[in-house]
Amino acid sequence: MVKSKTRLGYPPLILPVCLVGANVAGRPNFEAIAWFNLVDYQPAMIGLSSEKSHHTNKGIRENKSFSVNVPSADMAAVTDFCGLYSGSKVDKSKVFEVFYGELKTAPMINECPFNIECRLAQTVELLHGEFFIGEIVGLYMDDRYLTDGKPDLKKIDPLLFEGSAGSYWKLGEYVARVSELGKNHKPRTERKE
Repeated sequence: MVKSKTRLGYPPLILPVCLVGANVAGRPNFEAIAWFNLVDYQPAMIGLSSEKSHHTNKGIRENKSFSVNVPSADMAAVTDFCGLYSGSKVDKSKVFEVFYGELKTAPMINECPFNIECRLAQTVELLHGEFFIGEIVGLYMDDRYLTDGKPDLKKIDPLLFEGSAGSYWKLGEYVARVSELGKNHKPRTERKE
């Protein structure tokens, strides 16, 4: 017998938050979003969804580039600020210490533990937004967020977004390596009615 489950109206998305960067009218601008993900590899591609009205979109289209900056949980207030106020009304160019990589047009945030520099590869028009797909040109991370040369999630402490309540969260505990738990898992062989 299946246990009772509640049908939800809005997906309870639990996603990392990022600050998307683009130069708009010659100035760095940043937008807080949680709808981003790797979408392909070889070459590595990242996709992100942004409402058509967002100021940052202009810079992405104009420069054919953008950055994805992953803030730590202690950056929640400044990240929320970038999500609340449009760059068309508030100058966000001096909110962070900005640096540029190979493309010279995708502003990245020095205070963020992890930065991804992207060249725009494709734009997909959606009903309410635009889905930007970028080829990853550069990955940047401070050494202090690495352990044995690999990203350490506890040190990065990424900011998470929970969609149904519209709230920020911190990362939990380590569970296991991918493919480690499934090796010894014994699936049920018969269904319970």
